[in-house]
Amino acid sequence: MSLARRLPYAFARPVLFSLDPETAHDLALGSLERLQRSPLHCLLAQPRVDDPVTVAGLRFPNRVGLAAGLDKNGRCIDAFGDLGFGFVEVGTVTPLGQPGNPKPRIFRLPQANALINRLGFNNEGLQAFLANVRRSTRFRAGGGVLGLNIGKNAATPIERAADDYLTCLDGVYPHADYVTVNISSPNTQNLRSLQTDAALDALLGALTTRREALAGRLGRRVPMFLKIAPDLEPQQVEAVAAALRTHGLDGVIATNTTVSREAVGHLPHGQETGGLSGAPVFEASNRVIRALRAALGQGFPIIGVGGVMSADDAVAKLEAGADLVQIYTGFIYGGPALVHDAAEALRARR
Repeated sequence: MSLARRLPYAFARPVLFSLDPETAHDLALGSLERLQRSPLHCLLAQPRVDDPVTVAGLRFPNRVGLAAGLDKNGRCIDAFGDLGFGFVEVGTVTPLGQPGNPKPRIFRLPQANALINRLGFNNEGLQAFLANVRRSTRFRAGGGVLGLNIGKNAATPIERAADDYLTCLDGVYPHADYVTVNISSPNTQNLRSLQTDAALDALLGALTTRREALAGRLGRRVPMFLKIAPDLEPQQVEAVAAALRTHGLDGVIATNTTVSREAVGHLPHGQETGGLSGAPVFEASNRVIRALRAALGQGFPIIGVGGVMSADDAVAKLEAGADLVQIYTGFIYGGPALVHDAAEALRARR
C-alpha cells in the first residue's frame, strides 16, 4: 500500500485521539456515512486485495472482515467496503432500540493498544437497522459479504432471551449473507450465561428450527455463526463445539472481548468495567481458536477475531486454526492500511 494512501489516517488519528473516544467514534461514522452516498466516496477507496476463498458456502473476496460492534446500526456498510474489507459484519442489533449503558463507556488504553467498552448493545432497533441495510447496495454488488449480528434487549429477562433472538432472526434473515448470534458480550447482564450447556442447547435449538422454516419459506439457507467469549474454560469450549455440531450451525466467531484485566490493570482506565479488546486479548483468542479447531476438526468454519493489530497477527490467527479474520480495535489504532496489509499477508501465505 502506497505511502500516499496511508497519510490521511496518519493525520486524522491524532485529531480523533484528542477527542473523547465515543465522540471520535460518532464523528468518524458520521463522516463515513455522508461520504459513502456522495460522489466523493472515491476518496475513501483503496484497492481491495483479491484473495477469494469459500467458507460456509459463501465466496469471500478476501479473508479480512470488519468485526461487529464498530457499526452497530449498519450505517456505513458501503464505506467499509470501499476501505477494502472482504466482508463486513454489522450490529449487534436488538428488537427494540435502546440507549445502552451510561456514559462514559469507551476508554482508550494506548500503552496497551487496547480499548475497554461497556456500550451495552446501544442501537436504534431492528427496523432502523434493516432500513440501513437495505440502503447499502454497492458493497454487495461488488461481491462483498455481509454479516448481520443479533442480540437481546437489556430489559428482556434472560429466561426469554430466545424470543428476542428469534425476532431479530426473522428480520435480518432475508437481508443477510450470514447471521451471527452474539451471546458473548460482557455488557448485557447475564448474557454470557447463554454459553452454558443447557441454555445454549435451548437457544440454538430454537434458532435452528426457525432458520429451517425461514429457509423453506424464502428458498435460501443463510449460514448461522455463533460468537463466543475468550474467557471460556477448556471444557466450556468443548461443550460449545459439541453444541455447534449438534445443532448444525455453520461456523463460530472466536472471540469477543475479555473481562480479564491481567494485562492492563495497572494502566490508566485499566480497571474500568466492560470488555477489553485489542492486543491484550490476542493470545486468549488464539487459545480458544486452537481449542475449537482441535474439537471441531478441519473444515468447520472459524472466524478469528481479537487483537489483530498487524499483518503478522492476522497470519497468526490462521495458523491457530481460523479460516477468516476480523478487525475492530486494530482498525481504530492502525486505520485502513491494516486492512490492506493483513489481506496481502494472508494472500501471500496461501
